[in-house]
Parts: sequence; structure tokens; C-alpha cells
Amino acid sequence: MAIASGAHEETAAAARVGAEEPATRGWRRFARPELLFSVGFLVVALAGWETLSRLEVVHEIILPAPSQILEAIWTVVTLENFTRELGTTLLEVFVGFLLAVVLGVGIGILTGTFELFRKSIYPYIVAFQVIPKVVFAPIFLAWFGFGIESKIVMAAVIAFFPCLINTAVGLRATAEDEVMLMRSYVATRGQIFLKLTLPKALPFIFAGVKTAFTFALIGAIVAEFVGTYHGLGLLIQTFTFALQMDLVFAVIFIISATGIILYAVLDYLDRKIVFWRRGEDGL
Repeated sequence: MAIASGAHEETAAAARVGAEEPATRGWRRFARPELLFSVGFLVVALAGWETLSRLEVVHEIILPAPSQILEAIWTVVTLENFTRELGTTLLEVFVGFLLAVVLGVGIGILTGTFELFRKSIYPYIVAFQVIPKVVFAPIFLAWFGFGIESKIVMAAVIAFFPCLINTAVGLRATAEDEVMLMRSYVATRGQIFLKLTLPKALPFIFAGVKTAFTFALIGAIVAEFVGTYHGLGLLIQTFTFALQMDLVFAVIFIISATGIILYAVLDYLDRKIVFWRRGEDGL
């Protein structure tokens, strides 16, 4: 009877722990020291920034106060043409990003799979990559005009190389012993690629894709600075010429927030598709 009673108490205790775990797990996640330190650092930095601006230690033309920028964000998002400018920039980024992914991953597969292709073509790709891409912005403007085409091409060119190099490196990361094991089971070259090489390369490919997205956003904004009819880059130029720096910082914040949200979507897809990497990362 004593043994049965003890077992019952242990079961009840385990049940209580299981019931409390979901509630405490969420709290512990938000109570991690690194997260608390990060939030604290942000609060202190914003408070110091606000104080320096209020005391006019830093002129508002050089660095507006956070409270001014917050008000300016509402001013920008309520502009009559804001939706059009945001939509134009997002269209340029998305199309340029997709072009970069398709071409970069495609050529990366050829580079990482075929030794002849890698040795003959890859040196030219590297030579092209070392050229600062900003110098192409006026060239693309002359070729494709002031419309979205030149911005799409600029975004694609800047975002192309991370997709290519990460794909090529990922495909060559498979150990020879693993390939030999697949061959011992009479696996074809296509089966080895689809069931071994490509899954091993997917973490590298997604890392390149996420990097490429940030580059595509940079490329589109840079191209808009050179010349455009619409876009968030045009808003930045317009507000800068008028010395409305709070509005300039507001647009920069909107660009940053948009990029973070879209990057988080890509990261979510990365975790869902490359799900086997969780154990390796300790997540």
C-alpha cells in the first residue's frame, strides 16, 4: 500500500509540473538574461538619445529625437502617396530577389555539381562580384530607364552572388564517404543529389537566400537614389532636400521594419523546410 501511495503521489506531482510547464516556459523565455539586457540597452540608448536631443546637445537636423521620429512615422504612413511608394519598392525588391534566387541557385547547382563548369565559369563570376555594384546603377538607369525595371535589375545583380556561392559551397559540403555509401546501395546520380546532396546543402542555400533578400532591398533603394519616379528612396531624397530629417529617419525606420518582417518570414520558412537542422543548432 505504501508503495502504491508513493507512486500515486509521484504521478500527481508529475501532472502538476506538466500543467505548470506551458505557463512557466513562456515566462522563462521572456525572462532570459540576454533578452532582458537587450531590452534594457535599447531603453537606455533611446532615453539618452531623447535627452541629448531635448537638451539641444545634438541639433534636430543632425539627429532628431526618437519622439519626433515616432510622430514623423505617422505623418509618413498617412501620406496620400505612401502606399504607392511602398508598393513600388516592395515590387522591385520581390522581383529582383526572385530573379537572384532562381539564377543564383540554378548556376550554383551547376557550379557545385559539375567540375568543368566550376573551373571554366566560376572565375568570371568572382571577377564580376568584386566590382562594386553601385557603379552599375547609372548604367542600368541608361539601359532600362527611370521605371522599376532598372531597380529590379539592380536588386537582382546585388542579391545574385550570395545565392550562387552558398549553393555551390553547400553542394560540395557532402562527405565522400556518404556518397560512397549511397553508391554501394546502387543509387543513381539523381537519387544521390535529391536524397543526400541537396538536403545537406539546403541550410547553406537558405543562408544565402536570406542574405540575398537584404541585398535586394539595398539594391532597390540605391537604384532609387540614382533616379526614379516612385519608391521609398524617392521619399528619402525629397525629405532630405527639404531638411525634414525627422521624416527621413521615419522612412528609414519603415524600410528597416519592413525588411525585418520579411526576413522573419524567410527565417520561418527556413525552420519549417530545413526542420532537421533544429537538433544540430540546439533549438
